Amino acid sequence: MKSSFRIILIAFTFVLYSCGVTKNVSTKTVETVKFEVNLLDRSNDTYKVTVTPPTLTDANSIYQFASTAPGTYQVMDIGRYVKHFKATDAEGHELATNQVTTNQFQLTSPEKIAKIEYEISETWDTPVSENKIYLMCGTSIENDHALINGQAVFGYFKDKQNSPITIKLDFPETWSVGTALTKNADSLYYAEDYDKVVDSPILLGNLTKANMNIEGTNVDIYTYSKTGMVTSNQVLESMKNMLLSASGFLNGLPVKNYTFLFHFEDTTNGAWEHSYSSEYIYKEDKWENLEKQVVEVAAHEFFHVVTPLNIHSEIVEQFNFITPVASRHLWLYEGTTEWAAHMMLFRSGLKSTEDYFNTLSRKIMVETKYFNPDLSLEQLSLTSYTKAGQKQYGNIYMKGAIVAGLLDIKILELSNGKRGYVDVINDLAKKYGPDIPFDDATFYSTFVKETYPEIEAFIDDYIVNTKSLPIKTYYNKIGVDYNENTNTFSLNATPTAEQLQLRTKWMAPISI
Repeated sequence: MKSSFRIILIAFTFVLYSCGVTKNVSTKTVETVKFEVNLLDRSNDTYKVTVTPPTLTDANSIYQFASTAPGTYQVMDIGRYVKHFKATDAEGHELATNQVTTNQFQLTSPEKIAKIEYEISETWDTPVSENKIYLMCGTSIENDHALINGQAVFGYFKDKQNSPITIKLDFPETWSVGTALTKNADSLYYAEDYDKVVDSPILLGNLTKANMNIEGTNVDIYTYSKTGMVTSNQVLESMKNMLLSASGFLNGLPVKNYTFLFHFEDTTNGAWEHSYSSEYIYKEDKWENLEKQVVEVAAHEFFHVVTPLNIHSEIVEQFNFITPVASRHLWLYEGTTEWAAHMMLFRSGLKSTEDYFNTLSRKIMVETKYFNPDLSLEQLSLTSYTKAGQKQYGNIYMKGAIVAGLLDIKILELSNGKRGYVDVINDLAKKYGPDIPFDDATFYSTFVKETYPEIEAFIDDYIVNTKSLPIKTYYNKIGVDYNENTNTFSLNATPTAEQLQLRTKWMAPISI
């Protein structure tokens, strides 16, 4: 997601993405943390936040702002944006607080606190010397709209990350709200825990809305467009075809509700997906000029309802907002998702064979020209939070997708054309699901057991290590010729019977 590399990626319609999932929480009754955000007063480009805490003890003496967020793979240090942090008791007397680290406020008398108030600056227009937050992961507050990403506005009390949360938003009556969060009986937005708040961005303002039902899945589209050039109705048909493509690829959509949030203004910066929603930041233009790029990105974002929503490790399940912890399986979360996004568009006819091969060629070109060939996909994952790792992070969408395509061909070969990578993914999603994480340290072995013994060597060679990718050899297995000198692909007009058998499964059409 390195912003300095983003311009190159956008030029090739590759955008950097990130992930977030909800986690299983106890059914034990827990007191609610109540937030109120005053968006009627948007002065100084700050969010005015009031927190009404549950009963607190010394165990809850830290109010924590996020150092990072699921899947962003960047240091955020949201505490940098906090101003005028104040705690008061029931009589309105101020209680002592102390900012002890960038992201932590010490509460000296937590049991007496009746209210906490603070202002927090928007991230878009607040200059910082380092670790600038990607626009799609940050916040913006303007006269006609506001964007809230949960980790950049809300915090949580120590040992209260799993507490339920309600959010009251005070905003102009002409505004509307787009979010995957639902309201409770008191008309307050409700989340079962802090992770869910972070997992549910909110777009408010002068928005257009469109709605559709795709094979039993309710889909909402909310759009902010600076001059009204793009409306949700324009986006609707494009998203419909992409979702039908996803449904055919996955044998049905794995969520019952999904929300798209589009922001079209002055800058293109990419997108950020979540469990039941995704958010897009693009420079405003005519929809016909944006459609192809946005649909490809949306295909990637939506596929994250499989990885990592339904397939993820304990590192994602119980997210650490205090200290970034890397998972070794970005090849699964991002590389596989990027491959699947283009493959499902290809197989549904929304992406031509020529366009699919051009996309693959561009990924190979970018991977070989701009990234370190001696850094494996596993190393890239494990170093993703470091400055050095950030410079290489974009390769997860290049080499990661290329390797996923090779893995697909290998599985097709080992199954004699009866099974591909997407079939393995669907089986794993059924085995795990949103509430059952896999073990990050042993998942390679689990994956091999779900496929074939030969896949162990594939993982060792091309994910754990950096053996040269056998692109020409593997694509020849499905009757696709790859010219290494020109970096081009083409279908072999006279494939063997074995090649044709594998190719038929590889490009099996999806009806939409």
